[in-house]
Amino acid sequence: MARTSTSSKPTRKKKRIAPLSSMSAGLRKPLTGPIAGVDEAGRGPWAGPVVVSAVILHRGFIPDGLNDSKKLTEARREALYDQILTGADVCITMASPARIDAMNIRAATLWAMRTALCGLADKPAAALIDGRDVPDGLPCPGEALIGGDAASLSIAAASIVAKVTRDRLMVRLAEEYPGYGFAAHKGYGTAQHQDALKRLGPCPHHRRSFAPIRTLLATD
Repeated sequence: MARTSTSSKPTRKKKRIAPLSSMSAGLRKPLTGPIAGVDEAGRGPWAGPVVVSAVILHRGFIPDGLNDSKKLTEARREALYDQILTGADVCITMASPARIDAMNIRAATLWAMRTALCGLADKPAAALIDGRDVPDGLPCPGEALIGGDAASLSIAAASIVAKVTRDRLMVRLAEEYPGYGFAAHKGYGTAQHQDALKRLGPCPHHRRSFAPIRTLLATD
């Protein structure tokens, strides 16, 4: 349950790392307990939090169609989101814009990853983390996987939970702060968002340490 091309050569499918594998290539040692997948959503936007999800897929529970969230339709993500929260061990952590401004985006994301892993009901034997970095202070050994959301089912599940959670939040913020277009661009630096900032200025959920917002505030 959740806590808060063309080629004559045959194509080869990218090998997925089983979420309950007894061996992690990077860790180089047998693992007897559950493996958690960790992913984030929202490092790049100008507004809203970074959302991190840690997910343990229990043995025998692999939802049909589970894949990298970026390769799924919104409707499929929503359906899988509900299945994952019902049948997996999930912890969701958010790093607020204030925390991002205080710590910087990388540090805030690593903080949220560590916090999410520590918040799982079951202590994982290891963590597979999408990206290049492994946070310090984890409750288990960790391995960073570039493109992990396309290689590990556990990370794919975490990517879905993180994205759907954040997208829903940005839709709610669009109601609270009309005019910015948060429901459409989810806080990313689109032309619509730029125009809204020129008209309205930043709201409390904008990341003031990010260059476009910082520049705007400096010229006011």
